Amino acid sequence: MPRWFIRFAVSAYHRLCRMLWFVTRPHSQGVQAVVRTEAGEVVLVRLSYRAGWHLPGGGLKRGEDAQAAMLRELREEIGLTACRSIAEVARFEHVIDYKRDTVRVFLVEGAVYRGRRSLEVEAVAAFAVGALPEGLGSRARGFVARFAG
Repeated sequence: MPRWFIRFAVSAYHRLCRMLWFVTRPHSQGVQAVVRTEAGEVVLVRLSYRAGWHLPGGGLKRGEDAQAAMLRELREEIGLTACRSIAEVARFEHVIDYKRDTVRVFLVEGAVYRGRRSLEVEAVAAFAVGALPEGLGSRARGFVARFAG
């Protein structure tokens, strides 16, 4: 299937979800991670439905522990195979796409991964802390500076 079609389909699905969220205004629980390799680089993802680079993460499933959700998301998004340590380091709330999110941020040290693409993830790459890519949002940059710098 052509890559442009997959991007179009995932983006259309996300737009439909946003319309539903406009009406229902849900509250969701999410996780994000500042992932550092043994070399000290930070692992970021480029998603098919949002512009720019992002910290890996996602939503919690019903009844799922936040750390378990973070590990599941890292396996799905970056192909995490091992890590030395994982610790919750921050928590914030924000409203995005008409839904209120409570997000827990984790610091993952010594990550071993094998980047992989999927319908959701277009690219996975590791960057030196001092050479983060254009398109990384200010909140993510702040977390990287605070916890990986």
